[in-house]
Amino acid sequence: QVQLVESGGGSVQAGGSLRLSCAASGYAASRYYMGWFRQAPGKEREGVAAISASGGSTYYAASVKGRFTISRDNAKNTLYLQMNSLKPEDTAMYYCAADFVRWGALSPHNYNYWGQGTQVTVSS
Repeated sequence: QVQLVESGGGSVQAGGSLRLSCAASGYAASRYYMGWFRQAPGKEREGVAAISASGGSTYYAASVKGRFTISRDNAKNTLYLQMNSLKPEDTAMYYCAADFVRWGALSPHNYNYWGQGTQVTVSS
C-alpha cells in the first residue's frame, strides 16, 4: 500500500512557473513507476508525465514536452513536476499516482494508487 500527498499547486499568470511535489509513503514506494496526471472540469483525466522507478526513463505528453520536467528523489520518497511557461490550458487538478507499470506509463488506467490532488490555475 502506498500513500501519496501532493502539494505546490496555486494560481499563476500565463508564462509563470510552479513546482509540484508528491510525498510517498508505504511499502516499497521507491520501487513504483510514478506519474503526474491532470483533470480539467468536464474532461477525462490525462497523463502529463511519468517516470520509472530508477528515474532513468521519463515520459511526457506532447502538450507539455519541453515545458514540464518530472523528477524523483527516492531517498526522500518524493516526486516532482517542474512546470514552466504555463498556459491557461494547463489549468486543472493535478494528481500523482504510483504503481508497477509494464507499459502505457501515461495511461491513468495503469495506476491504482492516487493522491488527493492539487489545483493549478493559470490565468491569461
